Amino acid sequence: MDLHIIDISIIIIYLLLTIGIGFWVSRKASKNLEAYFLGGNTLPWYVLGISNASGMFDIAGTMWLVYLLFVYGLKSVWIPWLWPVFNQVFLMVFLSIWMRRSNVMTGAEWIKTRFGESKGATLSHFIVVIFALISVIGFLAYSFKGIGKFSSTFLPWVLSNDPATNVNLYALIFMGITTLYVVKGGMFSVVFTEVLQFFVMTFASIAVGIIAMNTVSPEMLADNIPSGWKDISFGWELGLDWSNYITSVNDKILEDGYSLFTIFFMMILFKGIFISLAGPAPNYDMQRILSTKSPKEAAKMSWFVNVALIFPRYMLIGGLTILALAFFSDDLNKMGTDIDFELILPFAMKNFIPVGLLGILMAGLLSAFMSTFAATVNAAPAYLVNDIYKKYLNKDASDKHYISLSYLVSFLVVAVGIAFGFIADSIDSIIHWIVAALWGGYTASNILKWYWWRFNAYGYFWGMVSGIGAALVLPILFPELSALNSFPLIFIISIIGCVVATLLYPPDDEKVLMEFYRNVRPWGFWKPIEEKVSAAYPDFQKNTHFLRDMFNVTIGIIWQTSLVALPIFLVIRYWSAFFPCLLVVAVTSIILKFMWWDKLEDG
Repeated sequence: MDLHIIDISIIIIYLLLTIGIGFWVSRKASKNLEAYFLGGNTLPWYVLGISNASGMFDIAGTMWLVYLLFVYGLKSVWIPWLWPVFNQVFLMVFLSIWMRRSNVMTGAEWIKTRFGESKGATLSHFIVVIFALISVIGFLAYSFKGIGKFSSTFLPWVLSNDPATNVNLYALIFMGITTLYVVKGGMFSVVFTEVLQFFVMTFASIAVGIIAMNTVSPEMLADNIPSGWKDISFGWELGLDWSNYITSVNDKILEDGYSLFTIFFMMILFKGIFISLAGPAPNYDMQRILSTKSPKEAAKMSWFVNVALIFPRYMLIGGLTILALAFFSDDLNKMGTDIDFELILPFAMKNFIPVGLLGILMAGLLSAFMSTFAATVNAAPAYLVNDIYKKYLNKDASDKHYISLSYLVSFLVVAVGIAFGFIADSIDSIIHWIVAALWGGYTASNILKWYWWRFNAYGYFWGMVSGIGAALVLPILFPELSALNSFPLIFIISIIGCVVATLLYPPDDEKVLMEFYRNVRPWGFWKPIEEKVSAAYPDFQKNTHFLRDMFNVTIGIIWQTSLVALPIFLVIRYWSAFFPCLLVVAVTSIILKFMWWDKLEDG
């Protein structure tokens, strides 16, 4: 793809600016580990919210969402519940508050606040570190492959005559640039550069949405979509027939397994609720929560992620999709069974984005890759340096020593991620199942740790091990079983591991449980501990907000889903749906203002 000198200049200036920010803030980050990994707990909630949103604005995920909207229309609003996207609602309503009250640096360190310092707690501590590191390496490998393919497709320079080598060299360059400012500046540089990246990406996304609105009329769109494409509601079956438009799309729907949409919806709702109740995984999302100034600000930060991320991202998704539907459908149809939806982005950029804006969009898309990568890299050394080295190997070293070691660990983790990236094509299906295994094994243990006092450290460890083991073995025994359909079985096996191991060992130290319950104040099955805490601390007030929290979660999910649909309705100019959707956003926002925001507590 040929780029104008103006576009190339914008991209180069942007890259230099991100490196400069990383070095500019490095002094603040080098004070101590809290400053390096958590920004010293001095960053405002709205800045951390923008940073977190920027880290989630990954272009690979965005292109997947473009594919979903193209094929499934407005019903695609529900499909990302696979992740689940509404975990941010659970976080903002209560789980971010509980997590921040712990005053720890990492998810693994949090384990000792719940289980203490026993042998079982040590095993649990290690399994969380392993979970976090494997997850980080997997994401880095895909970042490597993704940014290499993207940049080699759009940037004009040929670094190698071998296409595969050309992709890898571009990936090395951009991951190297990002690693520089992340390692040097820690959380400060990650946050400040992600704020810059967010505004670049937001401007570019809204611009693409406006270009699409001015280019594709509702009549043009109607000529290229099947009946029901604009309906957000659904029946027992999906009800979309692409036979008269792009015949191979019907095959794609069958391959995805979403034809019986009500069953699919029930599965993703079941999985999503349990994963959301488990709380954040030990990744950059959790690091942002722990970096906030207070529990109240942690809740506000998680709320702001929804506000900052959804509208611009879905302006971009909606814009790219309708441009492709109106002008690229014939080309896609000609591909037959080899249809490639990843070509939507280069097609739209090449044909519809003017000089100057193309450079900004390119910088924004590079930002999306770099934000996710930067946030992931920053999370990794915290687990090795703070949770392993400082805890077990060298407790009394200086802050300068720990930070220097963090630099080294960051480079090593990136190197391992790159090594996996070089062979990612050959281990694609394995890595997908590793990610599925990690999440399958994570859910049961991390639900019970919040809500059941009797659940102990051995139960946590064996629940994680049995869940991860089941998710790794199931695809071998039942290769036809999808990751979604296997989740209930993995969850049940993990629950059995949790409960059996818990009952085989005595409860954890009562003092640890009392201190955890007094500080974190979760609701759930804590009555024996609650009675002891109330006796020891007469002024203690237990958490009685279960019904209010569940009400706010329900309203929050409706609010969030409406926020997703709203920019799509805007881009396709579907006014009869846009204004009712806007009303739903307004009403749910008012309810959350009085039932959630105004009731947030500082402690």
